[in-house]
Amino acid sequence: MLLAGDIGATKTLIGLFTPAEERPRLVDVRTVTTLEYDSLEAIIARFLDDHPAAGFISAATFGVAGPIVEQVAKLTNVPWEVDAAAVRDLFGFPSLTLLNDLQAMAYSVPVLEPSELEVLQEGSPAPTGNAALIAAGTGLGEALLHYVDGRFIPSPTEGGHADYAARTPREIGLLQALTGRYGRGEYEQVLSGPGLMNIFRYVHGESPCAAGDPGEDPSTGPARVSAAALEGRCPLCVEALDLFVTAYGAEAGNLALHSMASAGVFVGGGIAPKILPAMRSGAFMEAFRAKGLMTEFLTDVPVAIILNDRAGLLGAAVHANATARSAR
Repeated sequence: MLLAGDIGATKTLIGLFTPAEERPRLVDVRTVTTLEYDSLEAIIARFLDDHPAAGFISAATFGVAGPIVEQVAKLTNVPWEVDAAAVRDLFGFPSLTLLNDLQAMAYSVPVLEPSELEVLQEGSPAPTGNAALIAAGTGLGEALLHYVDGRFIPSPTEGGHADYAARTPREIGLLQALTGRYGRGEYEQVLSGPGLMNIFRYVHGESPCAAGDPGEDPSTGPARVSAAALEGRCPLCVEALDLFVTAYGAEAGNLALHSMASAGVFVGGGIAPKILPAMRSGAFMEAFRAKGLMTEFLTDVPVAIILNDRAGLLGAAVHANATARSAR
């Protein structure tokens, strides 16, 4: 059996899989509120207590939101430090690997079915090209998929914390607002649930929201703003979502250039599938391609939204599956 997890700032998915040649098969999955536990070990222990018949775990992989150094992770928005060797030894697993959460999601890309993707641009994929992944949710993550010896090798980044590059007078105003609030502007402060709320505050200023105050709760506020925009109940929310979508497309295009992603750019995370009408409107792809001399190149890059909301968990399982197979 394989054990996989996707550890996020808000929720954690942990699942049991059976090995397969490429895409492991899900046996069971649980979703828990991350901060209801004081450690990853506590989450694993509870899950295994509920699965006494799980049998021998041949490999375990967990995606975590934060940088990993020598298989020790300090999570960005969770007050945990996770040491892979300590967790492995505690449970007696043959192997346990920590991956950056976007790197873990990237492992799912080669095994996704067409029904799990919403294509925004067919493009002309290069058979031996690189790919890239960008995902806005509670935060913003980015990962690279380097094409090496006939397969993709996912690589983590912390690109979500790179400096936000404003492109228009309206975006320059947003950058000034972010700088005044945070001291600097970074992409995660724009392209995330909290980022959408930053845009909402900037666009509305002192004007009331025609759809009602969405509140400051990060678990509900962004959904209320996007719903008000998609339903046309507040013109300023429409503008806020448009700013979000165009910034998202522009940064996805930047990522494609940084990685020479001629095989495709994939959009993951929890936000894009919930705002599909806005993502399909053309604003995302127009901003993606608007790169001067590189417009022709970006017109050939396939772009798709990942619809599978367990892609991070699946990717961790794909990695665990490969680890178990290589150990045979």
